[in-house]
Amino acid sequence: MSGTRPVRVVLSVNAFSVALDEARSAGATVGLVPTMGALHAGHRSLVERASTECGCVAVTIFVNPLQFDDPSDLAAYPRDLEADLEMLAGAGAHIVFVPEVSEIYPGHPYPPATTVRVSGASDDLEGRFRPGHFDGVATVVTKLFAMAGRCRAYFGEKDFQQVAVVRMLARDLCMPVEVVACPTVREPDGLALSSRNVHLAPDDRRRAAVINRALTAGAAAVARGEDRPARVRETMLRVLATVPGVDPEYAEIVDALSMSVPERLTGEVRLLVAARVGDVRLIDNVGALVGVDVGPYAMSSKEISA
Repeated sequence: MSGTRPVRVVLSVNAFSVALDEARSAGATVGLVPTMGALHAGHRSLVERASTECGCVAVTIFVNPLQFDDPSDLAAYPRDLEADLEMLAGAGAHIVFVPEVSEIYPGHPYPPATTVRVSGASDDLEGRFRPGHFDGVATVVTKLFAMAGRCRAYFGEKDFQQVAVVRMLARDLCMPVEVVACPTVREPDGLALSSRNVHLAPDDRRRAAVINRALTAGAAAVARGEDRPARVRETMLRVLATVPGVDPEYAEIVDALSMSVPERLTGEVRLLVAARVGDVRLIDNVGALVGVDVGPYAMSSKEISA
């Protein structure tokens, strides 16, 4: 890590909470970046954003077993702590919390008696194809927010439904956390950066670019004034069908705030796709405004609401 300031690694809940309390006592705003490791440029962008807005940047690296419905998916999740810490040191992180599973879930391997569920936003899309996933996300995020205390928490819009779930739990539980959504970081061909991309075979990597082309086509239809969800859905599915080996699980367009599908589209909407490319499941999304051209990759929610 030559040329960079080493990060402070903490392993226990108590050490993490104390470190952030000390930072606030010294007058710093705390920026929290929850991750599951296997960090890439998308994660780096979150840390860099936090470092420009907060005096203390804390990153958590924890592969949360509660949000995996397939044990083999959990076992295959990539892990490279040394590379993660090197990236975080260069991106401006100060504290990195790397707990064992038993530190977060003291009764592990038995399931926790208390979990958190966010109704509505977590029910469809990823919630339908990955039962229990968002209960696991909401539970661990609630725990991390409780440990961190007052802070700004940074999440990538690549997991837009997750951002919606986290915003709702922070609001409903009156947590002293400002949730900050940051734009998706993409490859030159539009593929969203993801820790799962490393598992794509070369041919599948080329095929995967069709996901963003489908979203872009759907967003273009919205920009032209198409307000019927079924027509936008058909547009995305037609594009996905042009590439063999891409098996869509869903292609949907929802109201960006409620995550529900309206009878007619108005205002700010979100187009979302999940598809299997070879053996790898990928998700992506873009934002759009009905009747407004917002460019080739649409807009982040911050840009839309600005």
